[in-house]
Amino acid sequence: MSTERMNIHEIDPKAYQPMFAMEKYVHGGTLGEDLLALVKIRASQINGCAYCLDMHGREARDAGVDNRRLDVLAGWHEAPELFSDRERAALALTESVTLISRGGVSDLIWGQVKAAFTEAEVPVLLMAISAINVWNRLAVATHQALPALPAQ
Repeated sequence: MSTERMNIHEIDPKAYQPMFAMEKYVHGGTLGEDLLALVKIRASQINGCAYCLDMHGREARDAGVDNRRLDVLAGWHEAPELFSDRERAALALTESVTLISRGGVSDLIWGQVKAAFTEAEVPVLLMAISAINVWNRLAVATHQALPALPAQ
């Protein structure tokens, strides 16, 4: 277990304000809290962000995402029957954007996204993916501490 390096919010509460504005934009769209949670968890799995995995796992369950789907999310390619076309397109885009240096976003994935989302939803999805990647990087870089478990 690593020690938290710094608490950005304690040092400069204004530092997170642009990110909160981005989150307000993303959650004000029509993507749905369940899809947003899947996107945030998948990016956080790739980036190894325990803090975000913990937070967005709880959000996913609160949004009604079935535990089975959360259990296999890292292997969603192998379980297409558990995810809709829309979710698969969003997850593919999430992986491509999160791993952007590995060849960018293919035309195939872009076509899947354009087929599954309205033109107005695509920027919201891109902003959601971008935001979680920023959050992941902040949390991993600072070793952001997980909230304590409730007393048993």
